[in-house]
Amino acid sequence: MEPADRTTTTAATTAPPRLVPFAVPAPGAGAAAARAYAESVARTGWGGPGREVREEDVVDLLLVVSELVTNAIRHGDGLAGFEARPTEEGLWIAVHDHSAVVPRAAYAFPTTHPGGGYGWPLVARLARDIAVEVRPEGGKTISALVPLRAAGAP
Repeated sequence: MEPADRTTTTAATTAPPRLVPFAVPAPGAGAAAARAYAESVARTGWGGPGREVREEDVVDLLLVVSELVTNAIRHGDGLAGFEARPTEEGLWIAVHDHSAVVPRAAYAFPTTHPGGGYGWPLVARLARDIAVEVRPEGGKTISALVPLRAAGAP
């Protein structure tokens, strides 16, 4: 399956079901704050005593968060909010920005890189269930599930 098959574009924001809510870092915070928040949720909300998260999965998570938050700041008229919630499969993240413009890459997986644009293919390879949702109140949300595994698991 091509990564583009896992990307959807819809008109409303909905979070995956069965999620434990977590506080959202302040709008206007940068990528470093979002990374720190996502890592803390992964280690305490998904992992924790007796179920430590694999370090390589944390690295993947931090890359996805960095790319999506940086894109929101650079191309989405600024970061409007960030969420991270644990699921059975990993960490669901949602990045809210102020622009309703859907990235062209959301419609098709790019096959060439004319000098940039490596972030979206990276996100598509490291995350699942990527969705781009235009929010009724303005802006959009890009959400993705970053798979996590327990340390020591195959």
